[in-house]
Amino acid sequence: MSATTIQSIQARQVYTNRGNPGVEVVVTTENGATGRAMCTSGISIGTHEVDFTFDGGTKFRGKGVQKAANRVKEIIAPALIGMDAADQLAVDQAMLRIMPDAKLKLGGNATAATSAAVLKAGANALGIPLYRHIGGANAMYLPVPGAAMVAGHDRYGGGITTPGGKPTMSIMAFGFNTFAEASYACWDVHTRWVEKMKKKFGGTPNVRDFIVIPEGVYTSDRAIWEDMTKTIAEAGYEGKIGFQMDVATDTYHNKEDDKYYGLFDKEPKTKEQLFEFYMQMIKDYPFVIIEDPFNEDDYDTTAAFTKESGIQIVGDDLFTTNPERVAYGISKEAANAVLLKVNQIGTISEALEMIQYAYKFGYAVMPSDSRGEGASIADYAVGINAGSVRESAIGERGNRFLEIEEELGSAAKFIGARGLKGFRNQLRADGKL
Repeated sequence: MSATTIQSIQARQVYTNRGNPGVEVVVTTENGATGRAMCTSGISIGTHEVDFTFDGGTKFRGKGVQKAANRVKEIIAPALIGMDAADQLAVDQAMLRIMPDAKLKLGGNATAATSAAVLKAGANALGIPLYRHIGGANAMYLPVPGAAMVAGHDRYGGGITTPGGKPTMSIMAFGFNTFAEASYACWDVHTRWVEKMKKKFGGTPNVRDFIVIPEGVYTSDRAIWEDMTKTIAEAGYEGKIGFQMDVATDTYHNKEDDKYYGLFDKEPKTKEQLFEFYMQMIKDYPFVIIEDPFNEDDYDTTAAFTKESGIQIVGDDLFTTNPERVAYGISKEAANAVLLKVNQIGTISEALEMIQYAYKFGYAVMPSDSRGEGASIADYAVGINAGSVRESAIGERGNRFLEIEEELGSAAKFIGARGLKGFRNQLRADGKL
């Protein structure tokens, strides 16, 4: 046995900051190193994501995950104990070979939490940082980070399904020399925004530091964007900070008439009208990233919008971190970036396969910690040299990025505006290049 041999695997149901419980897995290696990872369901879930195992019934409103934790302990653990935690691909493949349709039968939450815990255990057993375990000597770039600003789906009457607070809007700090500078700028703007919203309607952060906008405060999101633009300018960061928006349009899409309801204002919109709305929005406000601008299967409209917009268009529900969906999207030239959520696909190895494929064809990868990754999302982002990351400028995730920047020292590189797809094209169109 080697120091990195898996000695034990434990699992339990835990509380999370996402509302629903999560599966936490702890992997221990022969030399006593441990890896701890948690997987939980998100607020908005694409229909093409890997299925999770839930308990059903009334407890935790049916979203309990004790069954998934039990499957880790009773089925997954015996198959993996004795394997090398440093050989991620072999471990993941063994887990997926436990039975036919293993992810479906065991639950994507069980496999994803186990896979991530093995990754961390491998890094700790080897005595190296997680980002170095993922990316080797090439891991040196820190991504453009953001800070949460706006959430809430009830401001114009709600959507078709349960939107879970979408669209969310954040700021992205790209015009700085270091991550630390970008982090402070995000803190500054976010703090000013909280103060402004308290004066406006008594709002306080309550969804991962987003301000939830209730119905009746604004008549359209254009007014919100005006206030956000003013807040950035008041802080002195005009031209250095832009907007990122996760639209999660499927939650507003009516499949019967192919229209979007309650999105940005009270007026229903066809996809053609929504397309034009976006184009004017990009012209009038400093948007640099839009996520899931159309429904999760509308590759053609997303492709046309990617070409016309000149900014970073991210596929989340469109791709679900799935190599097959990413490959199809690339063939259609739909979006130019993929949101990384490991638990959408079920294992670290499959996620890394998707990342390499995306990079091969010039797509960016934007990590998100919305499924329980926590501060480790910083290691994922630096490990894959991501150009941008969802939020993460402040709080525990920001702290980890700052720690990594300090660890890297002179080798650390903040990628800035170059990390945003289409950014230079947008500057050129605005006459700034």
